[in-house]
Amino acid sequence: MKIGLDILGGDFAPEATIQGAILASKQLSKEQKIVLIGDQNIAKQQIEQAGENPAFFEYVHAPEIIGMGEHPTKAIAQKPNSSISRGFQLLKEGAIDSFASAGSTGAMLVGAVLSVKNIPGVIRPAIGTYVPKISGGYGFLLDVGAVSDCKPEMLSQFGLLGSLFAEHVAGMTAPNVALLNIGEEEEKGNTLTQASYPLLKQNQRIRFIGNIEGRNVFDDGVDVIVCDGFTGNVVLKMAESFYVMTQRKGLKDEFFDRFNYEIYGGTPILGVNAPVVIGHGISNPKAIETMIMLSKTMIESDIIEKIKSAFNE
Repeated sequence: MKIGLDILGGDFAPEATIQGAILASKQLSKEQKIVLIGDQNIAKQQIEQAGENPAFFEYVHAPEIIGMGEHPTKAIAQKPNSSISRGFQLLKEGAIDSFASAGSTGAMLVGAVLSVKNIPGVIRPAIGTYVPKISGGYGFLLDVGAVSDCKPEMLSQFGLLGSLFAEHVAGMTAPNVALLNIGEEEEKGNTLTQASYPLLKQNQRIRFIGNIEGRNVFDDGVDVIVCDGFTGNVVLKMAESFYVMTQRKGLKDEFFDRFNYEIYGGTPILGVNAPVVIGHGISNPKAIETMIMLSKTMIESDIIEKIKSAFNE
């Protein structure tokens, strides 16, 4: 197993990414290697300074960086020696089994679609994220930013993608799927949710339980929550603020502590032909460590083959 990591992506790279890789490496077997993609000279130097053996890792030299403000498609094409471009080239060639970065989300999306491409049958990939449940455990929300303007058919597919991830990666048994809406009644919502409801209801490959409102997102009875990327991103950013506000006010609460982004590390892009994980731009070493371990779990679960099988039935 080879887990690819962009060491130049993120606000605190490369220090945070390399430190996170060191933390994750201590949990891996000899057959499981982290491939550090970026400036290999800096990587080896910082690993040695940390008192670790550089031989524990593999390296791919890619000194260029795709900045957060750059146009994703142009940057991928114009910077073939960037850490993100090289990462996706390695993933396409099968030289690594997964690729993770806390760099530009746009570049990660574009790189995934252009390199490893969508799984046949998937209209558009989705980005999913964990959301804490009130009494413990987690639900899974998608899309949270890949597709702002969705078609009803996409939301039905997101329901299946999320259900497969929840079952095979997150370990949920027979996960149910709900549609995020402004009311529980079938006829509620805008044109998108009204048209999506019957498609989700007719989808025999998922356990659709109907609409839920925003106040139900963290309920125990909801496993997978489907919405368009615009709505999901707003929900995600608002949820992240809960943890920040409790910290600022000096409040200690087990539930709100589980809104800490470090716990999840990254969000998977579901619907492409290889495991791809996007980390938070402000990822610290702990978040990078968690992102790497999520990559490992996705590889071990064989989630890509399971999605391929489901969409080819």
